[in-house]
Amino acid sequence: MRDTMKAIVQDTYGSADVLKLEDIDMPVVGDDDVLVRVLAASAHIGDWHVMTGLPYLIRIMGFGLRAPKAGIRGIDVAGRVEAVGEGVMQLQPGDEVFGTCNGSFAEYATARKDKVAPKPTNLTFEQAATVPTSGSTALQALRHGGKVRPGQKVLIIGAGGAVGTFAVQIAKAFGAHVTGVCSTSKVDLVRSIGADAVIDYTRDDFTEMGQRYDLILDTAGARSVSRLRRTLTPRGTLVIVGAEGGGRWFGGFGRNIRAQMLSPFVSQKLGLFASKESGEDLVVLKELIEAGKVTPVIDKTYPLSEVPEAIRHLEEGHARGKVVITV
Repeated sequence: MRDTMKAIVQDTYGSADVLKLEDIDMPVVGDDDVLVRVLAASAHIGDWHVMTGLPYLIRIMGFGLRAPKAGIRGIDVAGRVEAVGEGVMQLQPGDEVFGTCNGSFAEYATARKDKVAPKPTNLTFEQAATVPTSGSTALQALRHGGKVRPGQKVLIIGAGGAVGTFAVQIAKAFGAHVTGVCSTSKVDLVRSIGADAVIDYTRDDFTEMGQRYDLILDTAGARSVSRLRRTLTPRGTLVIVGAEGGGRWFGGFGRNIRAQMLSPFVSQKLGLFASKESGEDLVVLKELIEAGKVTPVIDKTYPLSEVPEAIRHLEEGHARGKVVITV
C-alpha cells in the first residue's frame, strides 16, 4: 500500500485560489469504511460553499469557524474498492462503486460502507460520479419533499442544472407531467431529457403565464415565495432545494425559513428541503439508470490538477448538468 497520494487541499477559506494539489498521507481505513481508488469525482455547489465558507451560517453549522475542518474537497465519487474495514461484508476489493466519501478530489478516499453502492453497469465512472449528491437530492426532493404522484403537473426551476437535469428525468419516471424552466442555451437540453414543456425564463415569466402546478421544485432561488405561490394550485407543494442567493450571512436560508413559517397558515405546503446521504437511494437511482429512465448530463470534464478551474466554472452558474473531475 502506498504511503502518500495526490489530493486537492485547502487550509483556509477563500476563492478557488486556496485550492492546492499536494502530496499527503493516505487516508486511514476504519472498521466500517471502504477505501476507494478514485477514478472520477464531480463538483457541486456544496463544494463551493465549503471552499469559501459562505454563507457564514455554514461555519456555525459545523464546517469550521476559521478554516474548513475537512482539508480535502469533494464528496461525490466513483471508483474501485481498494480495501475494506473489518466490519464491511457487502463489498470487497475490486468492486466498482459510486457514492459519497471524505474528500474525493484525491487519488484515494474513504467512505462509510452505507454511503456507497455498486456502480450502475451502464455508466462510465465519469457518469457515475455525477449521480450521488445531485441525483439523491432530486430523488428525495420529489419523493419525500414533494410526494410526487403520477399525473401531477410539476414545474422544475433550474431544469438544466445539476439537480434539475436529474429532477426532470426522475419526475417523468414517476409519471408526472414536467415543465422545465431554464435559460435559452439549455432549452434544447431540457427538452431532450424528457420535459413535456420548457419555459425560457429570459423570454417568459412563468409566474405571469396563468398556469398552475401541483408541485414546484425550485433549485434556483431567484424568485420570492409569494410569486411562486401564485403559480401553485390551492393545495400545491413548493419544495426549495438548497439555499442559493441572499447575503453573506444566511445566503438563501432566509427565504427558506420564511416559507416554512408561512406554510402552517396557508393551504399550500411550502418548505425547505435538505437531502441526506443514503445508500438505499443510491440503489434506487442505480435501478432507474439501468432501466434507461435516467441518464446523467455532463457539462465539462477536468483533470484533478485543474479542480480550481472546475470550481470557477461551477461558480459562474451556467453549467449544463454536472462538472466532472477525472483522477
